[in-house]
Amino acid sequence: MTGRGIAAGELGAAISAAIRPWVGHDALRLVGTSPATGLGQGSFSFWHRYEEELVRSLLAHRSAHGDPCRPSALADRPAPVGIAGGTAEGTGGGTAGESSGARTAFVAGGAAAELRLLLRDGHGVWGLLGLVRAEGSRPFSADDARRAVRLGPALIALLRRHVTAGPLAPTVPALPAGLVIVAEGQGIRTVTPQARAWFDRMSGPDGPGTPGWLMPALVTALALDARENARENARENARGNARENVGGGTGGGRPFVCAPPAGFGRWLMIEAQPLDAAGEGEVAVVIQSPAGALVLPSFCDWYGLTPRERQVLELLCRGAAPKQVARVLGVSAHTVHDHLKALFRKTGAGGRDELMAAFTA
Repeated sequence: MTGRGIAAGELGAAISAAIRPWVGHDALRLVGTSPATGLGQGSFSFWHRYEEELVRSLLAHRSAHGDPCRPSALADRPAPVGIAGGTAEGTGGGTAGESSGARTAFVAGGAAAELRLLLRDGHGVWGLLGLVRAEGSRPFSADDARRAVRLGPALIALLRRHVTAGPLAPTVPALPAGLVIVAEGQGIRTVTPQARAWFDRMSGPDGPGTPGWLMPALVTALALDARENARENARENARGNARENVGGGTGGGRPFVCAPPAGFGRWLMIEAQPLDAAGEGEVAVVIQSPAGALVLPSFCDWYGLTPRERQVLELLCRGAAPKQVARVLGVSAHTVHDHLKALFRKTGAGGRDELMAAFTA
């Protein structure tokens, strides 16, 4: 179910068909990320029959009441699965009030509930599976949750294969950085022409087949993340215990997306920053083609590089020749050559030039 030239919608439908015998559902979203990026809003995603009205209803509910089944909450559970908008024994749903409010949001979008599975292994978080049942359908059960958990390793392998089967170097030209301003009420107030060009590329006939509503929804969700993080930092500062603002994570930290070329033709970064320290006002969201140093941590995750291979690659990205790499790391040139061969094998690069092209901004 991976490969070049396959639209995201087709992959979403294929993934849904493969999962349905295990856990019945009416709509699906599969979000992929890397441990270095953290979940946040994910790095790329596949959707099948997940309607715009449902996304908008859930975003509105989250803005007003929060999310009763946050990824950060799933990360704290022995089995990282939960049901938003409903409860099932053993799945650790929200409180009665949270579940009732979330059910209202799901019903407004024509759905009953969503089973959410955090995709994680010993390296960290790789994504989130969301399965939705339509209003009036049988509720998700604890057995459904257990079946979903067993799908986790296969779905992680699928996401990693999707990325590594994609292009190493950019296949589309870079666009200028674009800016989106999200207003206090979560509406998008301003989209610069450069940002509009990014939106058009994502949803256009030559893009990855992203629904036209998805990019604005992603920007809105990132703005929510930015506001929540700013408010939490303000509370921590008031207690004299400021949090370190680190990237990714399943809740908190830097609100950004770092997407690999598999879905977009080149690395893509989207980052949100509140325009006030308290997180109460507007949020600026920047869309750009990131420089090599910004994508290096995610790249190393996706291709399964060892810590030493990461060091070699980082030095190469800084312009060091293999002999300089050997000198900096205190190893022989032969050892560096072995690390280079491992890098070429894991990434599929034909040589150092092709490998470095992966980090072209």
